Amino acid sequence: MSTDLPARPVQRGAADVDPSTPLSPERAARVEELVASMTPAEKLYQLVGLWEGRGGTGEGGDVAPMADAMQGDAPDSLEGYALHGLGQLTRVFGTTPVDAVEGARGLVAKQRWLVERSRHGVPALVHEECLTGLAAWGATTFPAPLSWGASFDEDLVEQVGAAIGDSMRSLGVHQGLAPVLDVVRDARWGRVEECISEDPHLVGEVATAYVRGVQSAGVVATLKHFVGYSNSRAGRNLAPVHAGPRELADVLLVPFEMAVLDGRVGSVMNSYAEVDGVPVAADASLLTELLRERWGFGGTVVADYFSVAFLQTLHGVAADVADAGAQALEAGIDVELPTGVAYLALTEAVESGALSLDLVDRALRRVLVQKAALGLLDPDYDPSVDLGAIDLDPPAHRDLARRLAEESVVLLSNDGSLPLGGGTTTARRIAVVGPNADDPSALFGCYSFANHVLAQHPGTPMRLTVPPVLDALRSELEGAELVHARGCDVDTDDTSGFRAAVEAARGADAVVVVLGDRAGLFGRGTSGEGCDAESLDLPGVQQQLLDAVLDGVDPGTPVVLVLLTGRPYAVASALQRCSAVVQAFFPGQEGAGAIAGVLSGRVNPSGHLPVTLPRSVGAQPYSYLHPILGGASSVSNIATEPVLPFGHGLSYTTFERSDLQVESAEVPTGGSLVASVVVRNTGERAGADVVQLYGHDPVASVTRPVTQLLAHARVELEPGESVRVLFDVPTRRLALTDRRGARVVEPGAVQLRVGPDAEHVELTADVELVGDAHPVTTADRRTVLVEREPLA
Repeated sequence: MSTDLPARPVQRGAADVDPSTPLSPERAARVEELVASMTPAEKLYQLVGLWEGRGGTGEGGDVAPMADAMQGDAPDSLEGYALHGLGQLTRVFGTTPVDAVEGARGLVAKQRWLVERSRHGVPALVHEECLTGLAAWGATTFPAPLSWGASFDEDLVEQVGAAIGDSMRSLGVHQGLAPVLDVVRDARWGRVEECISEDPHLVGEVATAYVRGVQSAGVVATLKHFVGYSNSRAGRNLAPVHAGPRELADVLLVPFEMAVLDGRVGSVMNSYAEVDGVPVAADASLLTELLRERWGFGGTVVADYFSVAFLQTLHGVAADVADAGAQALEAGIDVELPTGVAYLALTEAVESGALSLDLVDRALRRVLVQKAALGLLDPDYDPSVDLGAIDLDPPAHRDLARRLAEESVVLLSNDGSLPLGGGTTTARRIAVVGPNADDPSALFGCYSFANHVLAQHPGTPMRLTVPPVLDALRSELEGAELVHARGCDVDTDDTSGFRAAVEAARGADAVVVVLGDRAGLFGRGTSGEGCDAESLDLPGVQQQLLDAVLDGVDPGTPVVLVLLTGRPYAVASALQRCSAVVQAFFPGQEGAGAIAGVLSGRVNPSGHLPVTLPRSVGAQPYSYLHPILGGASSVSNIATEPVLPFGHGLSYTTFERSDLQVESAEVPTGGSLVASVVVRNTGERAGADVVQLYGHDPVASVTRPVTQLLAHARVELEPGESVRVLFDVPTRRLALTDRRGARVVEPGAVQLRVGPDAEHVELTADVELVGDAHPVTTADRRTVLVEREPLA
């Protein structure tokens, strides 16, 4: 059998960043020598970062919450700040537009300064954002994480992670602040675009693959945001979280545990959230007892930006920044990012003995062990990089971006009008309307360099070749005449462009309407960090534009809606009225070509919804993992069922799933469920099906989801080709937190289900879990094994 997640790739001459790998005796001795010889001030400076040039000037723009207010009064230059040494350099390439070679050259000079001028000669660890690719000027911008989930292809995501890691390492960057493992709970939350799915195991599998990829390049990946951040009240950013221990254990913590234990991740970042009144940044039960003592995590815990100081200013649990620093350090945060506002305020307390030096040494040792593993403490350490080899957007990376974009486009509905020219439509004149049709930035998420940084530097070129959807369609449909009208903005109430859009649509053989989001920060967009939604209607007057076009076109004219968004929107009326609807979740720099390929038929769509498509904002928060009481009911006038379910996705071919078999009708509670199903391409063209195996637990000691994804497999099939897909699923996938608070697999009946999505059941098989309730431990297997057997 093979696994969904391949074995960790062999290091390509890079440092081993797996925290479970022991240091060599020489490196371990160097760590202990430094711990013993550093002064308290030198130790504390190893636990903080420096955001050079950011000291309250606003020079880099607003790229972190309350950044200017939280910088403090410390010098913001390396020479003025780091005479005692330095733990990390913050976003050398990701704060302002910096040429890669120029930035790398400057970084080498900074590291040499630290080696030559600080007493112990310890270089800084350098971190950058890397959620949709390295957030640096001119680096390949990959699809946003919701697209990773939509692809259901963790193998490809692992390759993307390795490519991103290679880019970081080529610049001298050691740590990437990704992936995001928050489980989507409320579509209103602005950071949904940064998440992978509403299914915790899909999040865990895909994120773990990304971690393996990044760390295969010798770069430390960072899980965020640990934990609960996505479960905020009313879908608001940085809002209180009220989640019970059962929801934490059975949903929100699941992907983190997978990435720690299976991905051997090197770093974890705390959540800004306060969970049931306790800020995570000060919660030792999460950061130490669970993460380290139960899971055995051996890497570093880094603070989300300013979250240590937020213990005073936003949570009100600390009297001052020094108190905040002491609480965070005691809880288990090793490194304060992006600067040392709180930890550097601890110097007097440490020197006087008011704060135990053992706490400082505990964090220091973890930081130095990581630096040693990266080779930063070796006697022959050389910060130089090959300046002639730096290419942040090579063809291989663009190819990966294209493949992931193509696999992630979801065909939500189609009456046969797609593909254009290949279905019931022969399109000679095509009207392309909508605010996202001619805007390359509409393809990018909030944490892309284009939207995160360049948007605050008007006139600065992107340094990437990124055709918008309109240009990609012109290239794709060479024989067609394309006419364009913007119609409206993404988020204003200006309807003056409606008339031109309707006129462009009249007389066309087909109309493509491209609508959706504009990613941004803190209210400067409709999706992204701090861009939460009060409504799940399309932003601005986009729905009215679509209605105007639908009302104004000639009868029988196909109208195809393309959604470029960072969250699922309530588009029930569009699904009813439009000839076809295509969903893309910020598909990156190659996304327009992927969308054009789907519209033309060159690309057979194979993406599936990693989140449900909501009916209305009134049904939020919602998850397909709801118990019986969370579903539709005659005792409430609010309809909760989604317009389209989790896992939904159409194709230009058809698939038949049959012959669901189980290896054994009785399975030990501590064993595995082995089931197989035959899938056949019954259409006339090659395509990929995502085979989805669900489980239904009808009776348990606590309420359970009506259905839950147990396993999936992406299967490429030629016309008429069949394959038997064999799943070996650890029973742990059915674990629950029982009434005693213990996480167990209970005995009892389980129904296995196969279907095209979470709602539609095509095949069932019954299995009985036998024996005593099985206590779940870290020794239990978590990975699903998948085998594909071609059939004649």
